[in-house]
Amino acid sequence: MKAKKSLGQNFLMHARTAERIVDAAAIGKSDTVLEIGPGTGMLTAPLLSRAKRVIAVEADAQLAEKLKEKFRAEIADRRLELISGDIRAFDPSSIKGSYTLVANIPYYLTGEIIRDFLSAKHKPASMTLLVQKEVAERIARSKKESILSIAVKAYGAPKYLFTVPRGAFVPAPSVDSAVISISNIQMPFVSKKEEGRFFEVLRAGFAHKRKLLAGNLGAVAGKEAVRSAFEKAGVPEKARAEDIALPKWRVLSEALS
Repeated sequence: MKAKKSLGQNFLMHARTAERIVDAAAIGKSDTVLEIGPGTGMLTAPLLSRAKRVIAVEADAQLAEKLKEKFRAEIADRRLELISGDIRAFDPSSIKGSYTLVANIPYYLTGEIIRDFLSAKHKPASMTLLVQKEVAERIARSKKESILSIAVKAYGAPKYLFTVPRGAFVPAPSVDSAVISISNIQMPFVSKKEEGRFFEVLRAGFAHKRKLLAGNLGAVAGKEAVRSAFEKAGVPEKARAEDIALPKWRVLSEALS
């Protein structure tokens, strides 16, 4: 099956890596799993061997047809629900009960998919994701934060699990990939308004990387309000956004709301 560049397809073709991903996701016999982009079914097969039910969403209609043939028995047994469509149009609220998200995500959709599912009303209990190595490192880092790492940590606990070399894919991408997990996912905000304000402050803080945080936050509040918020959060006057950990972002957001 020829990969489609328009869909960012790089098919995982290494069976042992697929097993390691499923091991990392800690799938149990009572679990429902949502798989994004099953592709050739390399991850789907071991997921089906562990989970009670798998819901797989495939954007490539041709691949979806091939998967229907490959997993005909599992579909007939209702252990696999195969949906042909774009994951961005999928409503997680259609899943009854708790679910786990497992995916080999196209590089260009990584940030959007992570953001959409973490902010969804019906969030996954955990995510196990195969993403670009650089992105995995950025999400899981404990120093020199990024807007993505803080956004993920606001909802759950990210962890870099292992590297996957580019040779495990067909066609091989130009960079290595990595598997990350996001566990203990929950809704940390009491309202959508509070959530929106937190991300407004966060985006403003990271808007200009070379500027000091105080200058960046001038876009959402006056100098005196920013100075007062810095005192409450214990943030140094000349701090940069990348130096601020999640707890202090929370205080800044509350103080500037």
